[in-house]
Parts: sequence; structure tokens; C-alpha cells
Amino acid sequence: MEILVSLVVLSVGLLGIAALYVESLKAGRTSLNRVTAITLAADMADRIRANPTAGAAYAGAGPGGDNNCVNGAAACTPAQLAQDDWFTWGQDVLARLPGAPTATIAVAAAPPLTQYTITLNWPETGQVEPAQYVLITQEFSGP
Repeated sequence: MEILVSLVVLSVGLLGIAALYVESLKAGRTSLNRVTAITLAADMADRIRANPTAGAAYAGAGPGGDNNCVNGAAACTPAQLAQDDWFTWGQDVLARLPGAPTATIAVAAAPPLTQYTITLNWPETGQVEPAQYVLITQEFSGP
């Protein structure tokens, strides 16, 4: 009888450890996805800072167009470079975040500042609402 009781206690303990392990795997995956979203949003913020005259050309939900503007080639206008940035970045977002992620950029110009709100959404396992990361950056556009 004592052996049966000890087996029940051991089984309950092992089930608790298994549940804890599953939750830690889920939390690790969520953390990795969030770090990826932070990196992607920072990448787009850097692209915007590198092309300060494009402004409103970054607004929207992509996907832009592949204008082959390698490293800001002189043949591309700032708006074409913004489209190219959207295309390249959009491909990165789709490749690196799970499910069917969405990305949007809202542009609010209030001279001398222009504010860019970069929003990434992606589905997370076990959550009804998608996970979201928002990065707000401001650029000075005055004299």
C-alpha cells in the first residue's frame, strides 16, 4: 500500500514538472518572437532615419516594390527608396515572424517633427489576440 501511495505522489509531481516544462517552452518561443519583432522594428526605424526626406512615403501597410535601390543608389528617388525599404523589410517580417504577421507604419507630420509609429502583429500559440510590438520614433525635419 505504501508503494502505491508513493507512486501516486511521484506521478503528480512528475505531471507538475511536465506542465512547467511546456509553459517554459511556450514562454521561450514568445520571448524569441518578441525579440525578433523588436529587431525588425528597429531595422525599419534605421531605414527611415537613413532616408529622412521620404517622410509620408513610408506610411501604410506595405508591401512596397522592389526598385533595386541598393544602398540608396543615386538613381532612386527618396520615395522609390522608401518603397524598396518596405519591400525588403516586408520580406524579412514574413520570413522571421510566425504565422501571417502584419506590419504597418503610421506617419504624423507636425513640423519640425515627423513621428513614425511602426507596428508589428503576429499570432502566438495559445493566445486569442495576436501579439503586438509598437515602436515610435521621431525625426527632426526643421532647418
